[in-house]
Amino acid sequence: MSSFSFHLDATDSGTAARAGRWQTPHGVVNTPVFMPVGTMGTVKGLVPAQLREAGVQMVLSNTYHLALRPGSEIVAEMGGLHRFMDWDGPILTDSGGFQVFSLAKMRKIDDDKVVFRSHIDGNLLELSPERAVLIQEQLGADCIMCLDECPPSGESIEKIRKAVDRTTAWAKRCRDAQQRTDQALFGIVQGGVHPAMRQRSAEGLLPIDFPGYAVGGLSVGEPPQVMYQILDSTVPMLPQHKPRYLMGVGRPEDIIEAVCRGIDMFDCVMPTRNGRNAMAFTSQGPVRIRNQVHARDERSLDPECDCTACTRFSRAYLRHLFIAKEMLGPILLSLHNIAFYQRLVRQLREAIVLGRSAEFRAEQLARWNSKPSNAESLA
Repeated sequence: MSSFSFHLDATDSGTAARAGRWQTPHGVVNTPVFMPVGTMGTVKGLVPAQLREAGVQMVLSNTYHLALRPGSEIVAEMGGLHRFMDWDGPILTDSGGFQVFSLAKMRKIDDDKVVFRSHIDGNLLELSPERAVLIQEQLGADCIMCLDECPPSGESIEKIRKAVDRTTAWAKRCRDAQQRTDQALFGIVQGGVHPAMRQRSAEGLLPIDFPGYAVGGLSVGEPPQVMYQILDSTVPMLPQHKPRYLMGVGRPEDIIEAVCRGIDMFDCVMPTRNGRNAMAFTSQGPVRIRNQVHARDERSLDPECDCTACTRFSRAYLRHLFIAKEMLGPILLSLHNIAFYQRLVRQLREAIVLGRSAEFRAEQLARWNSKPSNAESLA
């Protein structure tokens, strides 16, 4: 009997939004879901108990980085990634495919594999589809990804087609290489900003019958409206009864738009990266806490948030932490931003169940885009 099942609790006739429940070996995930990124087996600056407090259901770690250090063999010896990082909930591991794009100057690629020059010590790391699956099986995540080629958005149609066909061939090899039955292997639809290439990719992957499908290669430089158009044409091709994952997309407005187009799962570094750089997402818009306007501000960061940063500390104190370069500042804003994202997807789910996803989208986007445009401007 499979350790995985996906059930749709509600669909919204006003949009393509869905609310689902995904059963995994480490618990049920209510969708839509946002996964904080723990690239190296840790969400930067936060312990697992804080993630749970913020409402996190599932986290993401990275195959490429964990293969370099400490090494997937060591993680396996230590009992797998769940035990190693003390996270008892579901985990997803990326295959290293994004690094094919982001580390393009440090790798060579052919139809057999990718060879990376390590950014740490210069040693070579080979990632074939088979090797990517083996590493992820050693890590022991609940959800693992096929190795894929993510081409830059401005590539020629010929290179996009080659990347699509290579991604399809690699997906078949990943499926053939998989040994563990307690991990859900997702195929990844590529194709850049070309609807015909997205269709070519989906048509190549769907017969393999993966338990879930991801949309990759977006939010890599194209305008948001172009991304939405690609989702409009791509998502309807994906199976209704399986989870759909939009990789690496994390602006709050993009999450809302993607959910309304039928996406279930998200990940992005934005909550913690922006938090470390003194930018908070709030119900009223972004707050740049280093700004002088907050020096004597007794208000909470976000009155609609119940995280520790918002219930215990003033904006003035949070600003002081960043000005004084105290490490507590980035920790608190990272925690707040993750809590904000978790609240956003919970609100989306509630709106879907009530058949109000279109209204929620309109209300929330109007709130964020109103003038004054953000919470810093409020008296």
